[in-house]
Amino acid sequence: MTTLEWLEALSYAVTIIGLPFAIVVFVQERRKERQNDDEELYLQLSDEYAKFLRLVLDHADLHLITRSQPASPFTSEQIERRNVLFELLISIFERAYILVYDERMGRQASRLWQTWADYIREWCQRPDFRELLPSLLQGEDPDFQSYIQKIASEEAVATAAPPSPSMVSAGTANKAASATTDQFRPGALLGHGTPHLKSRTRNKIGSSAVP
Repeated sequence: MTTLEWLEALSYAVTIIGLPFAIVVFVQERRKERQNDDEELYLQLSDEYAKFLRLVLDHADLHLITRSQPASPFTSEQIERRNVLFELLISIFERAYILVYDERMGRQASRLWQTWADYIREWCQRPDFRELLPSLLQGEDPDFQSYIQKIASEEAVATAAPPSPSMVSAGTANKAASATTDQFRPGALLGHGTPHLKSRTRNKIGSSAVP
């Protein structure tokens, strides 16, 4: 083969091998760019939610964080402030839904959306938030309305449902077994300390560990 023929053959080999390699590199770079864009978007949305939480702290009298019942009914001014905060929250949730959520999300997008899904579910556990949802969702994205209303319905059912008899029986049996065990602890037999102190402490720790 002449030198020209060798060069021509090498050019074919470079084209056959190099082109697929270049395509793979291009796809990987695009994937990294998309992942970086998703993470940047997630950070921007997280900053908005953090600012909202700071507003909630500035209005601590509304009990939006602790969920404790107010000592007296809200005044009209407190109700107005609470409703405005709920409107801000809905706008943040809708923006996150439109920009992040997709029914065919990849692993990365699904991981980022799960945090927002937890936020939405947490707020839907509040009866006052669920009660205002119909008015808060007026004019919002239809798909977003369906999504959050579904979660609100699930949380309403979960809140209203009483504990199952099997769970009650299991809890009663556990308490009875714990009390029986405490009666035979060395401190109880010798009269030192309170027999059921450790049992109560353990039950408190177990209950507080539930998110």
